[in-house]
Amino acid sequence: MMKPRGKTRDGLQGLKVWLLLMLAVPLCVSGQANETAPDVEAIVKKIDQLYRSETSHADMEMHIFTPHWERTLAMTVWTEGMSKTFIRITAPKKEQGVATLRIGNEMWNYLPKTNKVMKIPPSMMMGSWMGSDFTNDDLVRESSMLNDYIYQLTTPEDATPEHLYIQLVPKEESPIVWGKIVAAVQSDDYMPVWQRFYDEKGNLMRVMNFKEIKTFGDKIAPSVMEIIPQNKEGHKTVVRWLNATFDSEIDDKIFTRRNLQRRR
Repeated sequence: MMKPRGKTRDGLQGLKVWLLLMLAVPLCVSGQANETAPDVEAIVKKIDQLYRSETSHADMEMHIFTPHWERTLAMTVWTEGMSKTFIRITAPKKEQGVATLRIGNEMWNYLPKTNKVMKIPPSMMMGSWMGSDFTNDDLVRESSMLNDYIYQLTTPEDATPEHLYIQLVPKEESPIVWGKIVAAVQSDDYMPVWQRFYDEKGNLMRVMNFKEIKTFGDKIAPSVMEIIPQNKEGHKTVVRWLNATFDSEIDDKIFTRRNLQRRR
């Protein structure tokens, strides 16, 4: 009679061990999944702060392509935080000296030919800046993906394993023209690959591609940004950072209306 009880006891102990192992497996898998799950907030924060610093000073080129003509503008750009931007075109000679100043949600353009400073009214904010696919609104907007959007991971139809995808929908109180943005980043370092902008009806309006990652001091970022509008066939604007300095001291006089009319 003792042997059967021994076997039963051993069998029960074996059953307990088996049950414990079976329970432990999903716990381990769950723990691993949590460790490897993408940090969506960290991804959005990296996109948001990619080109933003306390200050920046950069030499850039803007290449504008249309079905009928193309041209290249050379410019110097200064920024301070998210509220101040100053742009001066340095070439070609025809546009040399044209300047744009943004302070908060206000914007002014200076045209050397007429020697006049013109404030951009709200009705012109969606107009093209210097014939490019950037609008005046693009230069003025102070929106933050981190603060002004609701974001989550998504999987578009053309998803690939080496990329992660974030869908960003503007918060109701945010003054943003887009219905949503879908952003793709590299899975390993969250470096942006592209962004797709949709209107409120879900129509794709423009695509922004990021290319040629370079190091600028302590900052690593794509040095080329390409905008392709989807409602204007054959149009494209490519911006290239030639060099850039971040978090250096900038004279406050840069961001003044008086500085608009200075040729240098």
